[in-house]
Amino acid sequence: MLLYIIRHADPDYEAGTITEFGHKEASALAEIMPRLAPTHLYSSPLGRAKDTASYTVEATGLPLLIEDWTQEISGFAVDQGEPYGATAIWDYHGEDVRSVEPPGARTRDWLAAAPYNTDGFPELVGTLARNSDEFLARHGFDRDGGVYRIRDTAPGGGGGSVREQRLAVFCHGGFGLTWISHLLEIPLPLVYSGFYLWPSSVTTILFDERNGGTATPRCIGLGDVSHLHMAGLAPRPRGIKANYE
Repeated sequence: MLLYIIRHADPDYEAGTITEFGHKEASALAEIMPRLAPTHLYSSPLGRAKDTASYTVEATGLPLLIEDWTQEISGFAVDQGEPYGATAIWDYHGEDVRSVEPPGARTRDWLAAAPYNTDGFPELVGTLARNSDEFLARHGFDRDGGVYRIRDTAPGGGGGSVREQRLAVFCHGGFGLTWISHLLEIPLPLVYSGFYLWPSSVTTILFDERNGGTATPRCIGLGDVSHLHMAGLAPRPRGIKANYE
């Protein structure tokens, strides 16, 4: 099985949708989606994700199903001083994550490290993990520790192989990184500080099956925006605080 984690296109946060350039990004993405051959399309309930997905719906003819649990992580801000001010918890300065001693944020003890031990945040991450497990179980992949046990047929008695599924989920940057952390079992602060998802990018997770019946999630493509380059569009670094004008 393949899971495509797709960040929404260039956002217009105030209007709750995507910008004019974002529509160009979403259209370029839709051009390649039939080649990625998704079998299911899912979206966050937020407008910028649904509006991005609408182009792929038209290109593939697949229905779009809303998954409320995939909306962006919000309500957790960290004041990082001038010139950045308050930023989302998933945008905490990487140098602060990597230089802290003892290195709790760089280990499985990250839940006890500031700012990730903020009231409510560990609970939110735990809820996301449970929702992820329930979502994948609906598709025949049952979490067992760090791996997934594969059921042989699609849920609901459809008879198709769950291994042939390709799930495309249109969501958000912070949410996507949090989900990747859960799937790959990498400490969340390291994912937040070490990875970035471009607007309209596609991250591909393969459920790698080597010993019959058990799969391990494996990232085989992170933040791919080749569709933008093919369309002559320069990716816009939404969320990158430095290095770009």
